[in-house]
Amino acid sequence: MFDVAEKRLVWMAQRQAVLAGNIANVNTPGYQARDLTPFAQVLAGSGTLAPVQTQPDHLPGTLPSGVASVTLQPAKARIIDGNAVALDGQLTKVANTETAQSLVTTIWKKYVSLFDLALGRSG
Repeated sequence: MFDVAEKRLVWMAQRQAVLAGNIANVNTPGYQARDLTPFAQVLAGSGTLAPVQTQPDHLPGTLPSGVASVTLQPAKARIIDGNAVALDGQLTKVANTETAQSLVTTIWKKYVSLFDLALGRSG
C-alpha cells in the first residue's frame, strides 16, 4: 500500500512539473502540450523506456515500474503560430492532479497514524 501511494505521489509531482511547463509555454510558437503516461501504465511497468546494453557481456536489465515517460498530447486545436496548448485544459489537469495528491497524502497520513496506534505510539 505504501509503495503504491509513494509511486502515485512521485508520478503526480512529475505531472505537475510537466503541466507547469505546458502553461509556461502557452505563448511559445509551435509548442505542443505534453503529459505523462497514465499512472495505470506506470504501475503496470509498461513504460516506453528500456535499459541500454552497451557491452555484449552486460545483462539486459529490467525496466523498473514507476517510470513515467513524457508524451505529446494530441492537438485539438492550434492557433496561427502553431501552439497547441489549451490553457483552460492545462489548468483543469493541474487542479485534478492537486486534488488527487491531497487525497493520497490524506490516506497516507491516516495509514501512518493507524500504524502508530497499533505500535502504541499515540501523538
